[in-house]
Amino acid sequence: MQEKEEPVQEIPVEEVQPAEQEIETDEAAADTAVEPEIQVEGAAPEEDPVDALEAQLKEKNDRILRLQADFENFRRRTAKEKEELAAVITQNMLGDLLPLLDNFERAMAVEQTDGEAFRKGMEMIFTQLKEVLDKNGLEHIEAEGQPFDPNVHQAVMRVENPDVSDGTVTQVLQKGYRAKGRVIRPAMVQVAGS
Repeated sequence: MQEKEEPVQEIPVEEVQPAEQEIETDEAAADTAVEPEIQVEGAAPEEDPVDALEAQLKEKNDRILRLQADFENFRRRTAKEKEELAAVITQNMLGDLLPLLDNFERAMAVEQTDGEAFRKGMEMIFTQLKEVLDKNGLEHIEAEGQPFDPNVHQAVMRVENPDVSDGTVTQVLQKGYRAKGRVIRPAMVQVAGS
């Protein structure tokens, strides 16, 4: 046994230290092996679920703000386009009415001694006006003899009339008009009823 002890004692200290260093290195390697797990766990706090959710929330909020801004821009743009379209339509209609205005001015400037000529001039202007309005989609609402329809008729009188059924328009007091399916003015009517 002493022989075995002697070789151990004969081993220089420097050689023993590397063995201890190997043990320390093995421990360090074990620590290093644990450290990556710790680093991964350490990385997780950097990407903490709360932080990740806050980042997602911020991203979603930014996206919502961009979408709201885009929608607001779209709304403004369509409102502006709508105003421009209305202005163009008005301009076109007024342009169509200007010749009528000119004809009225000419008719008023001339002294008329002949009532028939004046009447004929007014009929021509009326026809011209009607053509302009028809061209722009204005149409007369049929009422007399029709069943009363509150969507297009405005009843102002009710009369008893045994010749027609109740709820029938018997007289038109003021014509009604619609343009492109929309009522501009309902027809003011008298309706049969008891």
